[in-house]
Amino acid sequence: MHCPFCHFTDSRVIDSRTADDGTAIRRRRQCPECNRRFTTVETTSLSVVKRSGANEPFSRSKVLVGVRKACQGRPVTDDDLAKLAQKVEEAIRAQGSAEVEAHEVGLAVLGPLRELDEIAYLRFASVYQAFASLEDFESAITLLRAEREPTGKEPDPADRLSG
Repeated sequence: MHCPFCHFTDSRVIDSRTADDGTAIRRRRQCPECNRRFTTVETTSLSVVKRSGANEPFSRSKVLVGVRKACQGRPVTDDDLAKLAQKVEEAIRAQGSAEVEAHEVGLAVLGPLRELDEIAYLRFASVYQAFASLEDFESAITLLRAEREPTGKEPDPADRLSG
């Protein structure tokens, strides 16, 4: 590791600790040339294979950009989005593969987004799954309702007004 101050080509590790819930290692280093200290963070590399076949490093910020568009105008905070992006990354890393298809990243977004905001979920799913008709939206809404109501029975609107 090159020293960021004097650019000496070596450094000594003084301390190592796990970070980010065990997904990274934080190392405190010292340069033997200028004696200054600096910190590095090591993580395992995770690359995404795009439809074109190109590889690029996984990026939480790209997940955030896509999800933020779906959440526009919804009561979702930046903190909520950051937690969602972390869940997505954790789910992908849990697969145990150094490479993941871009399609799998989108699938990993759908579950946490549905829990966060159903409208944002429908917006994201409509683009991600290329909804082509009203029937596609109706099918997705029917599935959401079925998951919300274990009996499959729709609640009576009058019950909501009386409570």
